[in-house]
Amino acid sequence: MTRISLRYSLNGISFISSFTISYSAMAVTTRYYSSYHSNTPTSINCSSKKHRVTNKFENIKCLDDAVNLFNHMVRTQPLPSVIDFSKLFKIMINMKHYSVVVSNFGEMQKLGIAIDKVMLSMVTNSYCLMHRVDCGFSMLAIYSKCGIPFDVVTLTILIRGLFAENKVKDAVNLFKKLVRENICEPNEVMYATVMNGLSKRGHIEKTFGLLRLMEKGSTKPTTCIYNIVIDALCKNGNLDVAVDLLSEMKLKGIPPDLFTYNSLIDGFSKFSQWEKVRNLFFEMVNHNIYPDVFTFNTVINGLCIEGRVKDAEEVMRQMIEKGVEPNVVTYNVIMDGYCLRGQMDRCRRIFGSMKDKSIEPDNISYAILISGYCKKRKLDEAMHLFLEISQKGFEPDIFTCNTILKGLFEVGRIGAAQKFFDEMLSARIIPGPITYCILLDGYFKNGLVDEAMLLFHKLERKREDTNVDLYNAVIDGLCKNRKFDKAHDIFKNLSLIGLHPDMITYTIMINGFCLEGLLDEAKGLLRKMEENGCLPNSVTYNVIVQGFLRSNKISEMKAFLKEMNGKSFSFDSTTVTLLKLKI
Repeated sequence: MTRISLRYSLNGISFISSFTISYSAMAVTTRYYSSYHSNTPTSINCSSKKHRVTNKFENIKCLDDAVNLFNHMVRTQPLPSVIDFSKLFKIMINMKHYSVVVSNFGEMQKLGIAIDKVMLSMVTNSYCLMHRVDCGFSMLAIYSKCGIPFDVVTLTILIRGLFAENKVKDAVNLFKKLVRENICEPNEVMYATVMNGLSKRGHIEKTFGLLRLMEKGSTKPTTCIYNIVIDALCKNGNLDVAVDLLSEMKLKGIPPDLFTYNSLIDGFSKFSQWEKVRNLFFEMVNHNIYPDVFTFNTVINGLCIEGRVKDAEEVMRQMIEKGVEPNVVTYNVIMDGYCLRGQMDRCRRIFGSMKDKSIEPDNISYAILISGYCKKRKLDEAMHLFLEISQKGFEPDIFTCNTILKGLFEVGRIGAAQKFFDEMLSARIIPGPITYCILLDGYFKNGLVDEAMLLFHKLERKREDTNVDLYNAVIDGLCKNRKFDKAHDIFKNLSLIGLHPDMITYTIMINGFCLEGLLDEAKGLLRKMEENGCLPNSVTYNVIVQGFLRSNKISEMKAFLKEMNGKSFSFDSTTVTLLKLKI
């Protein structure tokens, strides 16, 4: 046994306490806690009342049932065992009623009902799932007070809680402290938690470094650990390194599994390396690992993104032949592929074939169709589908509503768009920044500058949803409606309200200067943009080149062409047309 002092600081408040750790308990994992409840015969050697309590767990269908059972249990004499209370807590956690678990635990403490390590871990986990990791750390004092040693499981829960709240530095520092001060030997679950947390936040090198650290310790990397690193590398485009790790696994006798190959296939599909995808398929089958629906959907999605939708349909046919049934995602991906190409008849055919296969379309299926019809300016078909969503019992989501709102503005149906927005509010569909950007853009494009500014000032007063995208929409709308002075004033005031112009903001303003013939100012803003660490992209350069071309400033324009070439930026169609006319 050893005593350690652990400091955790959150929002400037330090928590220091001493705890006892039993090293014999360190091998316990989260999996143990799960099986602990399911395998323990709680009704053996219990009174008939306890037996009835145990049977009632099966009748819990909602929160009220769980709360009523808890109230009954705390009044039962003799009291049910701590295992029964923990079993009830587990049900509540599965129902995602974490605050009720915490509240009930407090009630148990007041009544002096016995608690154990499993229950304490559940309450700690509940706090973390509520994004209250500070309260999770305060549970360590209760461990100490009750003489219950906390172990690698408890600490893993807290590390996971820190990552969930995006406190990456705190999570890493805690992990380092545990290793450096030999507080506990991290097990596979703790390593996986840290590596997963790092990889999902883009810290690929640190994730890879932990893999190498594991190899030096007593807990060796497993398939699961390699999968985390390979998946992170694939998502980051480091496919060669990912393949090297696959080879390393095989050399070390660590068997790759379906997840390993799915990650690699997903990575190579996104980069259109179909030969390697094919080789991975054959390799899987040779290792008696058979592709699942996710594998096929990954390949189908990659083909659709490339515009090879017919090939994607062929893959779906092969999928069925191999006994893997397509799901709603499969059909949605192919539908989206046809929508992107504007082939709505084929998209509708896939939608119909999904129904023929008794696969119910979901919200995304309808959203894809609605988006496709809106892009083709077939608003009546889109609205008909929108009404069908409600009839099917689906709740229209904000994405679908935004799509219809944008479509109505694009065909000039202003009154219908305003009415639709009012109906959204009545249906308690909360508009977000994108919704307001669509409204502003719609007003400006239809020449309704006063209506747009009225909405903008209303949002400014509320200080809600006023991010830089909103200001970009207003500045762009004013520039295109030849209200450049107003746009320039708003741009200059951004820093005063705590917002920083992004690449889009600068590009809009450079275009505005060019439209006003203020080319020196446009050039000056391009340089200021670079000085402020906001790098221009191909669009920015095309905009300024077009401005100088329209004003016949050929010699100055050539300098920008040279810069574009040095940055490997290409001309867009408008720039190419102007170049042909002017040079």
